[in-house]
Amino acid sequence: MPKIILRKVIEADLPILFEQQLDPEAVAMSAYLSKDRGEFMRHWEGILKNKAIVDRTIIYKDKIAGHIICWKEKYEQQVGYWIGKSFWGRGIASATLAEFLQEVKVRPLYAHVANHNPASKRVLEKCGFILLDEGAKNSMFKLN
Repeated sequence: MPKIILRKVIEADLPILFEQQLDPEAVAMSAYLSKDRGEFMRHWEGILKNKAIVDRTIIYKDKIAGHIICWKEKYEQQVGYWIGKSFWGRGIASATLAEFLQEVKVRPLYAHVANHNPASKRVLEKCGFILLDEGAKNSMFKLN
């Protein structure tokens, strides 16, 4: 597995994370639409202020490779990650999720993945998540 470092997201990371979520191919692979700068910054301002959210910047070879986050939505604890397109195919997502799960002990933990993103599905399965439901557009995974 690649050597990654996870650290708390800081405001200085946001311009890079913003650019990563604008990539059309990355957006097409995700279940989420990109945000404009104002909306993105407001969204992250809320995340950074919320002590119940665990957010980490992924550092790979001294560069910001993406982020991973855990939050509560309704009654479910969710996990999600975003890897910048230039870092795809290196095992960074699997290494990140495996390390993150050592820190975030809450279970069950849920993740949603676009059905047309087999790489992300494999990441979840490698880290012990099981497929709960395959919907029309997204699949839901669970880690007990």
